[in-house]
Amino acid sequence: MDKEAMERLTFPRREGDGLSFESGEIVSRNPLIQQIFEILPDVADSDCTVLIQGPSGSGKELFAQAIHAFSPRCAGPFVPVNCSAIPETLLESELFGYTKGAFTDAKKDKPGRFAMAGSGTLFLDEIESMSPAVQVKLLRVLQEHEFEPLGATSPARIDVRVIAAAKESLAQLVGKELFRDDLYFRLNVFRIDLPPLKERLEDIPLLIPFLIKKFDHRFHRHIKTVSDDALEILMQYSYPGNVRELENIIEHAFVICHSDTIESRHLPEDCKLQSKKIAVTHRIGSPLEFAERQVVREMLDRFNGNKSATAQALGIHRCTLWRKMKRFGLL
Repeated sequence: MDKEAMERLTFPRREGDGLSFESGEIVSRNPLIQQIFEILPDVADSDCTVLIQGPSGSGKELFAQAIHAFSPRCAGPFVPVNCSAIPETLLESELFGYTKGAFTDAKKDKPGRFAMAGSGTLFLDEIESMSPAVQVKLLRVLQEHEFEPLGATSPARIDVRVIAAAKESLAQLVGKELFRDDLYFRLNVFRIDLPPLKERLEDIPLLIPFLIKKFDHRFHRHIKTVSDDALEILMQYSYPGNVRELENIIEHAFVICHSDTIESRHLPEDCKLQSKKIAVTHRIGSPLEFAERQVVREMLDRFNGNKSATAQALGIHRCTLWRKMKRFGLL
């Protein structure tokens, strides 16, 4: 891997009872994200096809970029394609290109995204929106490593890695006969499932300083932090738009905040209204303690109360988990 790619990907570093990871614009100490980062170097180096599934705004393209940056193909281009943003009638020519005279307005040859990716990585986002006809052609590319531009008389060989992403479960779409099963199995060599932000509340205090730094450079406001009240509201919000929505909320605050601290009054009304509706009788201590309690409780539920499995998933010792459970009233 070249020096630039190495600088874009930071190895995990230990913080307290868990690990904190940073890769480009990805920061997390969530146990599920930690597991992804632990295997990310092997996934990147394998050159296998990867399927990333997660709700809109959960960071699928960021993980695809991280895989590319950490792979032997990092010197090649990373070419993203949003399949849902391109009309069905144009997607085929966008992907595979066309030759001069292939249709009325084809005045010259045009390379498609596969050709543009070269020996790099092609990222196919929202692949579930791809029409059955294009799915068939993509299946052939994955099987034969070749494609035919529109109007061509012979196939072109390719050496490109494909990373696909979907905001819906492709397995469920296959079961409803809305997606080809053979293409699904070709894409599903290695699958990464990203959780929504509401299931990784412990990441919000990590993401906020990162986003503040990002927008401070753009707005030149010299904002340094958020107040406790603002953080409490942000920790309670459900984030239907996931990480992208948190980014929008911080940008909203930058527009109207003229001090060095984002206060609750700088947040969008939706956040504050939802905060007022949440019962707080079980809340303890600071917003960070509340977030930690939520994570511990959710992991205990996920593993049906199994403390050993929960401690392992959280990356902490079983005794540490027991002390946290006692402090949070979860015993």
